[in-house]
Amino acid sequence: MNISYKWLKEYVDFDLSPQQTADALTSCGLEVDALEEVQTIKGGLKGLYVGKVLTCEMHPNSDHLHVTTVDLGRETPQQIVCGAPNVAAGQKVIVADLGCVLYDGDKEFVIKKSKLRGVESNGMICAEDEIGIGTSHDGIIVLPEDAPVGQPAAEYYNLESDWIIEIDITANRADALSHWGVARDLYAWLVQNGHKTALHRPDCSAFSVDDNSMPIEVEIENTEACKRYACVSITGCEVKESPEWLQNKLKVIGLRPINNIVDITNYIMMAYGQPMHCFDADMVKGHRIVVRTQPEGTKFVTLDGEEHTLGEHDLSICNAEEPMCIAGIFGGKGSGTYDTTRNVVLESAYFHPTWIRKSARRHGLSTDSSYRFERGIDPNGVIYALKQAAILCRELAGGKVSMEIKDVYPTLVPDSKVTLEYSYVDNLIGKKIGKDTIKSIVKSLDMTIDGESDTALELTVPAYRVDVQRPCDVVEDILRIYGYNNVEIPTQLKSSLTNIGEADHDHRLQDIVSEQLVGCGFNEIMNNSFSKAAYYTDLNCYPDANTVKLINPLSSDLNVMRQTLLFGGLESICRNINHKSPNLRFFEFGNCYHYNPERKDAENPIKAYSEEMHMGLWLTGKRVEGSWAHADEKSSFYELKAYVTNVFRRVGLAPQMYTVENGDNNIYAKSLRIKARNGKLLAEMGVVSGRMLKATGISAEVFYAEIMWGNVIKAVRKNTVLYHEISRYPAVSRDLALLVDKSVEFAAIEAIAAQTEKKLLKSVELFDVYEGKNLPEGKKSYAVNFILQDESKTLNDKQIENVMNRLITNLKTKLGAELR
Repeated sequence: MNISYKWLKEYVDFDLSPQQTADALTSCGLEVDALEEVQTIKGGLKGLYVGKVLTCEMHPNSDHLHVTTVDLGRETPQQIVCGAPNVAAGQKVIVADLGCVLYDGDKEFVIKKSKLRGVESNGMICAEDEIGIGTSHDGIIVLPEDAPVGQPAAEYYNLESDWIIEIDITANRADALSHWGVARDLYAWLVQNGHKTALHRPDCSAFSVDDNSMPIEVEIENTEACKRYACVSITGCEVKESPEWLQNKLKVIGLRPINNIVDITNYIMMAYGQPMHCFDADMVKGHRIVVRTQPEGTKFVTLDGEEHTLGEHDLSICNAEEPMCIAGIFGGKGSGTYDTTRNVVLESAYFHPTWIRKSARRHGLSTDSSYRFERGIDPNGVIYALKQAAILCRELAGGKVSMEIKDVYPTLVPDSKVTLEYSYVDNLIGKKIGKDTIKSIVKSLDMTIDGESDTALELTVPAYRVDVQRPCDVVEDILRIYGYNNVEIPTQLKSSLTNIGEADHDHRLQDIVSEQLVGCGFNEIMNNSFSKAAYYTDLNCYPDANTVKLINPLSSDLNVMRQTLLFGGLESICRNINHKSPNLRFFEFGNCYHYNPERKDAENPIKAYSEEMHMGLWLTGKRVEGSWAHADEKSSFYELKAYVTNVFRRVGLAPQMYTVENGDNNIYAKSLRIKARNGKLLAEMGVVSGRMLKATGISAEVFYAEIMWGNVIKAVRKNTVLYHEISRYPAVSRDLALLVDKSVEFAAIEAIAAQTEKKLLKSVELFDVYEGKNLPEGKKSYAVNFILQDESKTLNDKQIENVMNRLITNLKTKLGAELR
């Protein structure tokens, strides 16, 4: 938000410098991002002076140049060659002295001593367009005879510089989106800091109705979206260029003047914070305005020529037959103000912020008006702004007010009532600032004290302060005017001890795993929780029907909340590969979101939604590349599996606590699923399918594991750390060569072994797989190592044989295995 220092001084009296003003605004919560001096004329006319032409003779070597001598109030006149046809001796002119910088758009050039056709020239006699005070280039500027010789041109033209204060307005401070709004805050600061000041703005005494020749009827059909609508008609207007003062006010804050009527509405918005719109009255068919929504699919063309499709969620300003404007956002083609316009209707309204915000996002439109409406304007400033605009239309366009103001205000927008206890203020601020100071500040902030007791104040907060609804909001307002820097740091520190809870334990495990993965060469990534709905088309484990959809998405690429971390990681991989970094190891912790339509409950709308913490691991490219000590080696699924099991081992999830089986999730070409003994899914991992890679623009092979972190934490939450001495008794190793069907996975052998012997069996390892020659058709051979150990004694041959016999029997019975 750009604020003009000079414009600000029209509403509040103060003698602070621009820098002091910026510091004061930052102190009271309106953070100033930049402070810049500006001129209405580029360069500020520096180096330009009033001169008098003493002599004027024809150039000896030119039939159109003149050689002049010009008095600039110095000891010696300057010789200047001039090509203007109207130059003559005795004239008072504007001279650009040596070293003066002149501008032609974005280009600039410096006046230097030069020779024009052999004659020396020490300056330049200027035309209007050359110094920026006009557009004429017919000849040089000829000033009145009383113009003082040697006077700087900036003084002659009464050119004053202004300062632009660029303020970063937070979303809650809609009341500060105008010069008047900023002036109110500055006034409160000045009062609190003992400055002599006053707050004032123009009254509306000049407003009157000239005739009733053009009455406009107003009807609000949707009173939820439009709380108040007012309008007035102005007839006989001359649409033309705005006067210089109005153009300068708009230019200095970065707005482009258009014509006097449009400029008036922009001026009112920037001055008082009330967005306005002006209609060509002849386009208001039936002289009737209806505020309503449109049937779904209604086509509407805005002033910029773009076609939009309106629906029942878009509020429109309509005439008797058709929409003229998307309420509070953008006017329609043909209903604006043009050079041929003679009669206008000025609109001033209060629209519900949520309706405007959703409609603006839906159509991808963002205007100065919508920016203010969607944050909340002053419902009680509607009529004041309308009267001020009408007064200016009469003054600057010669129009007549041709109707009484039509103000439709079905339901009053109430002020807020707040009970503020003095003790609450002191406790929240951390300092006792006194009752008188509190009362002074709330009064200076336009709050009304309705009642007072020894312990509290009963306050009415004006409706334009949409961010002040509770006692804590009032305290925040008091503190920012009192000054955060005026609250001393206490000499004592009071604290309390807290117990470490489950959340702390979970975060600690998350940190431990993160450190482990970083040590293994992983990089942590953080992706947006929003994702693209198209990713979830035809997925069996993450169907589109279970996505949490956004009502007003920022774009079609961010229109649902993610069900899996996969796609964010794939986008990160694609970005890195495109930047020539193909060998990647990523991990991410993040929430995933799920919608279950079967749990939908009208009384409890959030029951159908769930949120779970997941962890993702991605591998792609080469595990080793360019090493003198190791041949290049590609990343593989087995490497990924090792990382997953190491994560489990680090958090205390032992292999005996979970089972491994084949997965059927179609985000993978081939996958494994790991489940806890109670059936809860702990992780899925595999080779990402070609379809998923194509959707994200990746041509390399990617391995991905998704760990259901919440389920893992629950599985180990009750674990206790146990330890014992290393067994003094030796372990026994036995190998079996098993002939099994090709469809049998090692995981099945591992599971049967664990079920067969739970006490003595310490590990089961696969160390060879063979398929091919000398084996029956459809068979393969697994070479499996079994480690047996008793913690209390040495195993004898009989015990070992008994365990191995039971293992062989179960493997034969359940898998049809044979010993080779």
